[in-house]
Amino acid sequence: MKFLKKSLKFLLILLVVVVGLLYITDTDYLLKAVRTIYMRGHTTAYLEDYKHFDNQKIEASDNPQPWSNHKDYNSAKPTKRLIKANKDWGTIAYVIIKNDSIWYEEYYDGFGEDSKSNSFSMVKSYVSGLMGKAIQDGYIKSLDQPVCDFLPAFCEGDAAKMTVGDLSSMASGTNWDEAYYSPLSITTRAYFDDDLAKVMNGLKMEKKPGKAFKYASGDTQMLAMVIEEATGKKLYNYLEESFWKPLGSENDVLWQVDSEDHDLVKAYCCIAGNAKDFARFGKLYKDYGKWNGQQILDSSFVAKSITPRFSESPEYGYGWWLKDVNDKNFKMMRGHLGQYVIVQPEDNIIIVRLGHQKSPDSDIGQFTKDITLYIEEAYKMLDL
Repeated sequence: MKFLKKSLKFLLILLVVVVGLLYITDTDYLLKAVRTIYMRGHTTAYLEDYKHFDNQKIEASDNPQPWSNHKDYNSAKPTKRLIKANKDWGTIAYVIIKNDSIWYEEYYDGFGEDSKSNSFSMVKSYVSGLMGKAIQDGYIKSLDQPVCDFLPAFCEGDAAKMTVGDLSSMASGTNWDEAYYSPLSITTRAYFDDDLAKVMNGLKMEKKPGKAFKYASGDTQMLAMVIEEATGKKLYNYLEESFWKPLGSENDVLWQVDSEDHDLVKAYCCIAGNAKDFARFGKLYKDYGKWNGQQILDSSFVAKSITPRFSESPEYGYGWWLKDVNDKNFKMMRGHLGQYVIVQPEDNIIIVRLGHQKSPDSDIGQFTKDITLYIEEAYKMLDL
C-alpha cells in the first residue's frame, strides 16, 4: 500500500511538473491537442473534431435555394474503381452536379446530405473570395496593397513589401512550416493555441515576398486578419453576408475560432458544413462570380483567381488549385484528408468528395492520385 501511495504521489508530481514546463515553454497548447485529438485515437485533425472547439455559427439563407435534381438523378451506378476508393479511403459524401442539378449523390458511414464535417483547407478558397469581395466593396485597394497597412507586425524589411495578393497566392515568403503531424510545428500550434493572432504576428521572413509559391496555411490566416482589419467585420459575419446567405445555403455551418476571448477564425481551415452547400461556392466560380443572374463577385477577379500566378507553379492561382486531367482543366477547393469541390466550367460539372482520408501517395501541398480517380470515375459515370 505504501508503495502504491508513493507511486501515485510521484506520478502526480511528475504530471504537475510536465504541465508547468508546458506553460513555462509556451507549449501548453499541447494539452488541448492531447485532449481533443490524441486521446480520442487520432494523430491529426479529423472530420468531427469541430465538436471539441469553440465555434461561431454562420446562418443559412433566409431564402434557401435547394439544388434541383437532374432528370437522370441517381440513374447511374458507381464504377467498381470508385466503390473501392470510397471504401478504402473512407468517403462520406460523393456528389456529381451536372448543369447545376444534382446528377448523382451518395453518403456513407452514417453521414447524410445535411451532416456537418470539417472542410479543412477548402476554406482557403472562401477567404480568398472574401478578399476579392473586400476589394470590390472598397475596403482593400487592390491585390497590391501592402499587408503592413493592416498588420503592424509586418512593416519592417522584406515584410513591408508583402501584399494581400501575396497572401492569397501563397507567396508571402514567411518561415511558416506546413507540418501536420509534428506536435511542435507552427501548424499544430495554430490549430490548438487560444491566441492565433499572437502566433501569426511571430512569423519571420524567410524569402522575399511575391517571388514564388510555397504552400502555407499561415498566409491564409494572415489574409483573414487583413480582411477583418480592413472591413471592421468578423470574418464569419462577412462570409455570411457576402456568400453564405446570398448563395441560398440551406444549412447553418460552424466556423472554428481560436477561443471565445480572442474570437479569431481559423481561416486556413475549419468550416463544418455539408457537400451540397460547399458546392455552391464552386458554382459561383464556375459561373465567374454570377449567381442567378446577379454578379456577386467581380468576374475579372474570379478569372485571375483560377489562373496560375507563377509559371513555375501552374497548380495554384489565388486561393484555388488547378489541375489538368485528360486534357481538361479543373479548378478546385482542396482540404486535408481529401475534401474536394472540383469544377469543370466548360462541361458544367461540379464534383464534391468529402471523407476521412485521401490516397497516401504524395506530400502536403501536392496532388494525390485520388483526385484524378474521383474525376475520371465521375466522367465514366456521366459517359463524357
